[in-house]
Amino acid sequence: MADDVANPDLRVLIPADALQARIAELAAAINRDYAASERLIAIGVLKGSVFFLVDLLKHLTVPLKVDFFQTSSYGNATEPGEVRIKKDVDLSVRGADVLLVEDIVDTGYTLRTILSLLKFRQAKSVRLCALLDKKARREVEVPIDYKGFEIEDVFVVGYGLDHAERYRNLPFIGYLQ
Repeated sequence: MADDVANPDLRVLIPADALQARIAELAAAINRDYAASERLIAIGVLKGSVFFLVDLLKHLTVPLKVDFFQTSSYGNATEPGEVRIKKDVDLSVRGADVLLVEDIVDTGYTLRTILSLLKFRQAKSVRLCALLDKKARREVEVPIDYKGFEIEDVFVVGYGLDHAERYRNLPFIGYLQ
C-alpha cells in the first residue's frame, strides 16, 4: 500500500473517517427498514463492493444471509448494457428481501441488469445500497435506495475500487489526476 499512497497523482476525495461515519448512517437506515424482514439476503457485487459490504455488515443488527454476484461488461465491439454473469448468487432469492450492495453506480447498465434479474427471480423486494453515485455518467436510471456519496465525474480508486487491480486496499476513496 505504501507505494500506492505515495503516488504523487493520487488525491483523497473521501477520507476513511467520513466513509465510516456515512456507512454507520446507512446501516442505521437499513436496520430500521428491515426490522420486520423475515428473510433478508445482502448481495455484494464483486470485487469492488467487498470493503464496503464488510464494513456495512458489521453495523447491521437484522438477521441476514450474505451472497455475491460478479459481472463484467462485454468487450468494446458490443452494444452498451450487455453484461456477462461471471459468478451468480448461490442462494435462492425467491420470496426474500434482497439488499444489493455496490461500490459505485456509473452508467447504470450493469445494475439495471442485476436488479431486473433479481426481480425476475421473484425476490419479495429488491433495494440498492451504493457507496458512490456518479450521476454525471448515468445513461440508464436505477433507483438507489441507500446512497453513501454523490461524486463528480472523476476516476476513483481505493476502498475496493481499482485501477488495473491496484489501489483496492486504500482505506479512503481517492482519485488519480
